[in-house]
Formats: sequence, C-alpha cells, structure tokens
Amino acid sequence: MQQRRKFAALAGLVLAIAACTPAASTASGSAAGSAGTSPAAASAGAAGGGDRANTLIEVVTHGQASDPFWSIFKNGVDQGGKDMGVKVEYSAPDTFDMVKMGQLIDAAVAKKPQGLVVSIPDAAALGPHIKAAVDAGIPVISANSGSDVYQSLGVLTHVGQSEEIAGKKAGELMKAAGVTNALCVNQEVGNAGLDARCKGFTDGLGGTVKVVQVDLKDPTGAQQSIAAAVQGAQGVNGMLTLGPTGAAPALAALKGANLLPNLKLATFDLSKDVLNAIKSGDMLFAIDQQQYLQGYLPIVFLTYDNLYGLVPGGGQPVLTGPGIVDKTNVDKVLANTGTTR
Repeated sequence: MQQRRKFAALAGLVLAIAACTPAASTASGSAAGSAGTSPAAASAGAAGGGDRANTLIEVVTHGQASDPFWSIFKNGVDQGGKDMGVKVEYSAPDTFDMVKMGQLIDAAVAKKPQGLVVSIPDAAALGPHIKAAVDAGIPVISANSGSDVYQSLGVLTHVGQSEEIAGKKAGELMKAAGVTNALCVNQEVGNAGLDARCKGFTDGLGGTVKVVQVDLKDPTGAQQSIAAAVQGAQGVNGMLTLGPTGAAPALAALKGANLLPNLKLATFDLSKDVLNAIKSGDMLFAIDQQQYLQGYLPIVFLTYDNLYGLVPGGGQPVLTGPGIVDKTNVDKVLANTGTTR
C-alpha cells in the first residue's frame, strides 16, 4: 500500500511540474508524424537546458489508434507532446502483429529520436528490437504492457497498472460492500494479466472466489455460462468481470435472473455501457487503468530526461491504476468519454 501511494504521489508531482513548465502554455506538439512548436516554446525549452523544438519522441505500441482503448492512450501521447513542446510520432501495426511491431521499432530507432515509448506484449518477439534501441543510446520507457520484463531489457521505467494490485483493490471494495462469495469471469484463462486480476481479487476479498471461464466470441453462450454459474454456486453475492466485453453478458444474465442490484457486479475497464450501468446502480464500480496517463506520462518523463537528466521511478514502475469509477464520479467520467477516459 505504501509503495502504491509513493508511485501515485510521484505521478501527481510530475503532472504538477508539467503544468508549471514555461513551455506548456505556448507549445504545440505533433502526432503521427506532423510537428509544430512555437518559437516561444522553443526558446523557453532551450533556456531550460535543451531544445524542445528538436526533441523527437517515438511511440510504438501494439494498439491501433482507431481502437477505443488505444485512441485514449494516443490522446495522452498527443497532449504530452503539446504540453512539453516536443515532437511525437505514434505508430502501431494494423493488427496484432509482433513481426510488424518489431519492424516499426527498428524504423523508429533509425530516426535517432531523443526517446522511445513502447508497449511490450511479447518480450520474446520484441526484446531484441528494444535492446537494440537501448544499445543505440536511446532512452526507452515501456507503457501499458511489460511491467514484468522491462527491467531485463534495460528500459528506464514502466508506466502502467499492476493487474494483481488492481484485482486486490477490486476485492477490497467488494468486501467493503458486503460480498463474501464471488465469481471472477475470465474470458481467457491462461492469460497472465487476466489470471493476475482474478488472483488479486481473491486475495483482496478474503472470501470464496470461483473462476468462471467464458468464450466472448459467443456472447449468448457466455451469458448462459454466467447464469448457470450463479445458479450452481450457492450463496454467490458478488461478481467481477475482466473487461467491458465480459461485463455485457454478465449484466444481461443478472438482469434476466432479476439479481441486480442485490448481487454486486463490478468490472475492469470502461465503456459507455459500463458507465451507464454504474450510473443506474446496476454495477457497483469499474477499475480504470487510466490509459490516458499511460500515453501522457512517458512523454513528460522522456522530455525531462532529455532536458534535465531527470528520470522518475528509481527503476520501479509508475502506476496509473487502479483508478476507481463509481457513482461518486461517474458523471465526470461520462463527460470526458472519448478524450481522457
């Protein structure tokens, strides 16, 4: 808990410093290869120890900017470039393709940027490309995925969410709501990140948790599996799903059985349906990994590293989640859907 507070405080401090940076109010950044910085911003950056106008930060992830989740991440990247007065370029393969992503990392390294941000969904496939960037003297920060491998690759720090810590927080919140016997609906048993969410949930709840495997390619079948699991497990009074696509059949199953809101439902990650369910009282809360910050903070960190030699984290990850969305803040999140949430 103390470590989580330290990381949260660190991220907040960096954001506050960024807001106070002279270039922040005058600079315009770039995305996807276009760039522009005002003379005032460039002058302010140069006076601060470096030339922001000539600072290029490359961002390569496995998520397409057209994807709803990754579009928010990219919004953070773009805003980071604008606030810091540096150039940013975002690239990702058209599909989940590690060969193509490796090629994109190589292409980014060839531009000799002042920093590189990467997601690491597959360390075996991407590790050699990332190490080549580090060996070339390019500061690298990982974001979103890679918390378990970034140190071994020479990456400065990782910005993202610990899935087990986030799952534990979900369990603690469920326990506080009176849940003692719960289901963890997992759409991909064997996926290390999803399994960690269920493990953390079990630890945080301190009660009984049964993992229910569903196939989200068959929403009707998933709904039936969830309904059957509730009926077959005596005394179930809580349920956690691991994403919005899992929350949808869970909501349908529980509504169909007239179990809401007595059976407490929560999920990981956000969607419009999830937020509306929280607002209506059908869902207790959602765990938000706050991907906007996963895009924004690495740009701030790499800019400060380039200008001043400042690197946060001490080699440890900087956590962007778990953020909690519930009835107390759902209206604010809904108002910012599509931009920062």
